Amino acid sequence: MRKNVHTIAKNIHEKGMVYAYGDRKDKKRNMRGLWIQRINAGVREYGMSYSQLIGKLHEKGVELNRKALADLAMNHPEAFKAVVEAVR
Repeated sequence: MRKNVHTIAKNIHEKGMVYAYGDRKDKKRNMRGLWIQRINAGVREYGMSYSQLIGKLHEKGVELNRKALADLAMNHPEAFKAVVEAVR
């Protein structure tokens, strides 16, 4: 029925577009949460918590965003260790 009746098809399409808009916002929110989890897991190995690391990064004026920190924690542990040691 949805594919044959123009009015119903139009309404379904509009509803889909509303979900697409909202889900683009949710994707950003979910990615930030994932980055935070990865940073926290990486920094726990050095006896710190995520919030302590972020606080010390701001204190020292290090301007690395969460996406970059998460990438370092996952793919370049030696570079992440250097960042952690620099703010400690």
